[in-house]
Amino acid sequence: MPVRPLLGAALVLLGAAVAAPSAAAAPSAPAEYVTVDPEGKIAADGTVTLTGTYRCVAGTGRVYISSSVSQSTPNVTYGIGGSVAVCDGAEHRWQNSGKTLRNALKPGPAKVEGTLLELRASGILILPVPHATGRHDVTLVES
Repeated sequence: MPVRPLLGAALVLLGAAVAAPSAAAAPSAPAEYVTVDPEGKIAADGTVTLTGTYRCVAGTGRVYISSSVSQSTPNVTYGIGGSVAVCDGAEHRWQNSGKTLRNALKPGPAKVEGTLLELRASGILILPVPHATGRHDVTLVES
């Protein structure tokens, strides 16, 4: 029996197998991420409250979720609190609140960045190790 027809058929089958999508090759959710809810709250005294979700895997140090907001001046950001993150691979909710200078932020469109940051011991130093960052457009509403 000639080998050439068998070889051709084998290459066709191999090509079909490579080209066919597989469940293992399907895109999956990132292991670590930060989301920000589309609406944040701003109080009359300048206190801003931001919320969202995050997921992270275990680290060797303590992991925190921080948030910052900018509005009309793109190069000026205001830190809005921080909280300890639970890095167990599950999705969790987060909420940070912080007070800005009075009238620094107003109700309306804003840009928010949420960051998962680990403080990892390295000898006598504590090194910041970012796990994930999410940047989102939000609307600040009066609370």
